[in-house]
Formats: sequence, C-alpha cells, structure tokens
Amino acid sequence: MQLTLEFGGGLELLCASVKIHNVDVSPNNEVDKLTMKDLLVWVRANLIKERPEMFMKDDSVRPGVLVLVNDCDWELSGQLDTPLEEKDVVVFISTLHGG
Repeated sequence: MQLTLEFGGGLELLCASVKIHNVDVSPNNEVDKLTMKDLLVWVRANLIKERPEMFMKDDSVRPGVLVLVNDCDWELSGQLDTPLEEKDVVVFISTLHGG
C-alpha cells in the first residue's frame, strides 16, 4: 500500500532529517487491512534511525505528537484502529519543543 508519511516539529530528526517519505507498506494481518497500529510498528522498524522512544511509547505515539490522516486528527477516526487506504497521507508533528 502506497502511503506518504510526513514528519515535522523536530520528529524528522529521528528519520535522518528527511521530512517526507513515500513508502510501500504491506498489511501484517490476514484481513489485508492496514491500520495505524500496523503503520506505527512499520515506522519504528523501518524509518526511525535513532531514539525511537522520542516517537513512540508502548504501542502508540508519545503524548505531544499530533497525528493527522488526510488532514484529519486521528483521534476523530479511531486512533490505533484507524484504517488506512492507498495513497493516504499521514502526518506526525511534535507539539513539544525544547527551550
């Protein structure tokens, strides 16, 4: 499944300073539906180059990371259970900044 992943607010530093990734992710379940939970596991294994604990806590993103799926807050679409479709755009933005 072709997806566009965007990282901002400093999260791109965890992905070798690359902000936009066009990726092909295969579902890990027999239903052939990709969910945000599946995507986060894939991102941790394939895109995060350093300090994965700054991006994820347990099975989800850390508090302070805004997640948008096609410009819609994932909290409105089911968070980890949000289904993904071909050509979706998923944006991760850190709302926490050091000073």
